[in-house]
Amino acid sequence: MLSPLKDKVGSVLLPGDEFRLDTTSAADTIPLAGPSEPDKVVCGPGLRRSGDRLLVYKSGILRHKEPNMFWMDAQHKRYVPVKGETVIGIVTSKSGDVFKVDVGGSEQASLSYLAFEGSTKRNRPNVQVGDLLFAQLIVANKDMEAELACVDSAGRANGMGVFGAGGLLFRVSLGLVRRLLAPQSELRSELEQLFPCELVAGMNGRLWVKSAGVQRTLIVANLLESCENMTSAQRRKLFRKLAQGGL
Repeated sequence: MLSPLKDKVGSVLLPGDEFRLDTTSAADTIPLAGPSEPDKVVCGPGLRRSGDRLLVYKSGILRHKEPNMFWMDAQHKRYVPVKGETVIGIVTSKSGDVFKVDVGGSEQASLSYLAFEGSTKRNRPNVQVGDLLFAQLIVANKDMEAELACVDSAGRANGMGVFGAGGLLFRVSLGLVRRLLAPQSELRSELEQLFPCELVAGMNGRLWVKSAGVQRTLIVANLLESCENMTSAQRRKLFRKLAQGGL
């Protein structure tokens, strides 16, 4: 029953487009599911449920993940905090027991000193203004200040915390970040074969890279920025050229 919506996967949609949760629709709407299946559709970024309608609020390409998740793939650079996403933040200040962290949103997020693995009142984390943090958003909505944590649900750091010594931080589109974080990312695989490097990607459009030397690090950063608007064929051609050049 989801086939009408699946037929639109890969198509460009604009804000204001809508899908109705019934099989009888007007000329400007598309059937989404049968009357007995309205709750089976999961809306990702760019889509919003409103009663019996599904609304598009971000322009982009409609994507689908089995069995029933849909979202809009768009090349946005402005980040809107979303609960559960991992981001790269910059510590901007400390106020009492709370750090203020810039995550690229409209306002700064807060981070308690207790939100680190093994942190206690006596054993506080060594966090300084200007440090980079890889953290997860645990509170993110329009009515409350965003909150971060550097531990998972089991209280483990799991790769989160202060990092970034000797690397380079820069911004890219949110679409490029999703491509890099995909389970079978061709871009990431091809890049690591050409230039072995450390790469940290935040869902807020920030990338941190570190390779063998400053020159290699700058090359990797420039490659990632260039690949943002390249096709797969153009990217492979560029990578082959660099490999033959022996950089």
